[in-house]
Parts: sequence; structure tokens; C-alpha cells
Amino acid sequence: MRLAWLGLGLLLFGRTAPGEMLFPGDGSDEPGFVPPIVGPPPPPPPAHVASGETTIPYPGPPVVPQARSEKKRPPKPPIMFTKIKSDRGLLDWAARPNDLNNLLKNLKQMINVDFASEIKAFDEISADPEKNPILYRTGHFHFQLSAAERQKLRDYLLKGGMIIFNTGMGSKPFYDSAKRELQAVFPEVPVQRLASDHPIFHSYYDLNQVQYRKGVRAAGYNGTEPWFDGVTIDCRTVAVISRWGMEIGWDPLNDDNLQGYGVEDAVKLGVNLLAYATAQRAWAKGVVHAMEFTDTDAGTASKMAIAQVIYDGEWKTRHAGLSVLLQQFNQRTDIPVRFTRKELKLSDSAIYDIPILYVTGHEDFRLSAAEITGLREYLKNGGLLFAEACDGRRAFDAAFRRELAKVLPGESLSRIGSGDQIYSMPNKVTGLAVTPALAAKLGNKSLVAPELYAVDINGHHAVIYSSLGLCGGWELSQNPYSFGYDNAGSLALGVNILFYAITQ
Repeated sequence: MRLAWLGLGLLLFGRTAPGEMLFPGDGSDEPGFVPPIVGPPPPPPPAHVASGETTIPYPGPPVVPQARSEKKRPPKPPIMFTKIKSDRGLLDWAARPNDLNNLLKNLKQMINVDFASEIKAFDEISADPEKNPILYRTGHFHFQLSAAERQKLRDYLLKGGMIIFNTGMGSKPFYDSAKRELQAVFPEVPVQRLASDHPIFHSYYDLNQVQYRKGVRAAGYNGTEPWFDGVTIDCRTVAVISRWGMEIGWDPLNDDNLQGYGVEDAVKLGVNLLAYATAQRAWAKGVVHAMEFTDTDAGTASKMAIAQVIYDGEWKTRHAGLSVLLQQFNQRTDIPVRFTRKELKLSDSAIYDIPILYVTGHEDFRLSAAEITGLREYLKNGGLLFAEACDGRRAFDAAFRRELAKVLPGESLSRIGSGDQIYSMPNKVTGLAVTPALAAKLGNKSLVAPELYAVDINGHHAVIYSSLGLCGGWELSQNPYSFGYDNAGSLALGVNILFYAITQ
């Protein structure tokens, strides 16, 4: 029966002979291509019988009215997932037709949520995320968006939507296309692998480690952490690419030689994706974007300036946070500031003209030899580096400490004592409220002592670092998954750091 369906499926889905291309340039002749295994079609929708009975008025009337069970259509659950179809045939986008159907059934059983899915072509999708909250595209072959489709996708994602690209059975041509298209949609932001501490892997289930099938090992990957690549805008990951197949866990194929997650972990990843996307969409709807302050005059002399460090990675996590912090600093101290900040690489000699450099991020990063040398000379010549792990992310924290050890060999970050003037001028900072996520992590402890770290050179702090998130608080919109200080605390601590920088 399975072989009969497979033969019919190959015919109906657009592929008629092994080795035949689905379309020119589909990637089926490239290394890493994995041909799809066609799954059975979705079952017909079940007939629903109402629990109550109704009387039949005709014909009759007999002495006792007849009763019957009447089929009634129950309220339709809201649409959460929209599966994107292509014009290349079902084999291109629906080789496992039951993937979303089964995932939604599991969601109902596991976490008691009831959602529906739909299928649409890209031109039928609304740019309003309320109409199609999560987009889902899966496949094995190369694909390409038009310029208009890329712009539409960009608008949709910036408005609060999310797209999930699932690499069918780990087929590399699809994975490569997804990365290329996302980079074209957001050329200013890197498409990069999400570290295991990313909230997506902890939004419902904690998935630091996952079970992979043997096929993944045969393909050359020996890790145990889940592999998602993503694009993150203003602390919200708007697009995700699963490197290995989730669909063969949702629409199960029990072949351990395939390139995908084990069934249980594939389903858990699907649950986490829904939980993350739902929380982030609600947050994005409620966020009032911080005002971007601009300079009212061309003069820059005697104004405090700050430059943000550009590095190879996601170096700009928030777009208006520094501007708001500078405005608060100016308001609190009456010291003139230059809102128009520079964005510089550490290898750029222009950093020596800036008294304060600011660096942040979520993920792992590495500095080049030229950047390490540039930062070392900057610090030794009196400059100050202000760093923070945006949202309190461990991946950035580990990377920053590692790279700083290369910049200043033999030196390490030490916690700044509570009596340091950085906690007293111009704001008296003793206890700070924290974000709900951090409070939960600390056992519902909502107030903590400020925690800053430093490396001293010639008697002053040359590096000041916060391992807890600040910039979301500067924008008055900490992410729901952020491990950081609340808005007021973030601004108070940020103002004190800037004040220390210009008075030392």
C-alpha cells in the first residue's frame, strides 16, 4: 500500500522518474541534496456530531416527534500557521502534507491550544501579521523570491510577523536558498546561527540538547545543540531556518538514516516556535518605538559623543536605545551631547577621536587581529569601552570575555564594588528592579544589587561591562525574554556609566 501511494504521489506531485529535475537549477544535482519522500495526503476533515438532539418537523406528524443527531460545524479555531505553496508542484513545498496538521494536533494534546493552518501562495499572503501570524515554508529544492516578494516579506516581519523555513530532510539546496533570501531581505543584519541560550530553545521546553538521527551524523554534523539560523531585529528573531528536518518528526518517518530531529524533539521545537512567536508578536504590538533624537545644530565641539562598535556579527541589537540614553543623560546632568553617533570598526583610526565606545550583541562573535590591536591601543591611550550583553544573553557574554582576554592578556573582568562612585553619581543606585524573566530565573527575586564589571588601566575603569541587559530598558521596551534591569534601572545605570566616562 505504501509503495502504491509513493508511485502515485510521485506522479501527482510533479516528479515522474528518479534523478529527473523538478525544474532547471532546482539543486537536485548538487552535493547535499536530499530527495523528498512523499507522505500520504491529509485525511478528510472529521464529521462533527452535536451532543444535543433536534426534532424533525417533516414529515408527520406522528404521535411522538422523531429525534435525530444533527451534524453541526463547530467554531473554527484561529489561523496561526500559513503554509506557503509554490507553482512548482506539490513535491516542491508539500512532500510531507501532514506536517503542520500533525504539529497542530500535538499542540492541542501537549499544551491545550487549538489553532488551524491554511495554504496560500506568496502573493495571497497579507503583509498584516494579524491575518497570517506565522508563515511556514518547507522544501528540498532551490527557490528564489522576487524583489516585490522580498519587500513584502520585510514589511510583514517588521510589523510583528514571523517566518519559519524548514529544510526538508536536511536538503542543502533549500537551506542555502533560505539563507540567501533572508540576507537579501535584511542586508543590514547577518543571518547567523542562534546559540543554545536563545529564548526559542527555552520558550516552553528547555532544549539545550536534542536528539538527532544518524543521518545528521553521516552528513558531517556531530553536535547535540539544536541548529536554527535566524535574523534578529530589535531583540526579536523574526525569521528562523531549521538546518535539519523537523517535518519528518511532525509527519513521522521512522528512518534513523534521514537528516532530521528525533520525533519527540521535532515536536518540542515546534511547540517552542509557536510559544516564542506568540509572545514576541504580542510584545511587538505593544511596543512604542523609542524616539530617535537628532542634533538641532551642526556644532559638535564640547559635546559628549559615543560611537557604536561594528563587528562581524549582530552588532546592532537596538536602533534607538543610545539616543534615548543620551537624552536622559543630558536632561539629568545638563551636559551637552551629540545625538548623531558614529558606527565604527575597531580597526578604524577614527576611534581615537571618540572618548566612549559602546558594544553589544546577542550571539557569539570574534574580532580580527586588526580589531584586537586597535582596541588595545584605544584602551591604553585613555579610551573607555562600555559593553553589555543585550537581553543578558550567555552567548555574547562568553564571546566578549574571550575576546577581551585577547585584547588585554593577563587582565580579566572584576566586579565593581558597591562603594564605587559609578553607583552614586549622578544617580544613587543601590537596588534595581529586574525584568520578569530574570526575576523568575532568580526565584521570584525582583530587586537586586547593581552588577557591573570592569578592567582597570592606570587607576580608572577602561572597560565597563554589564552581563545583564540594558538597552531594551533605554528604549522603555525590554523584551519579555530579557534577563536585565527594568526601564528605570537601565536608564539610571546607563547615565551613571556615561557620567563616569567623561569625569575620569
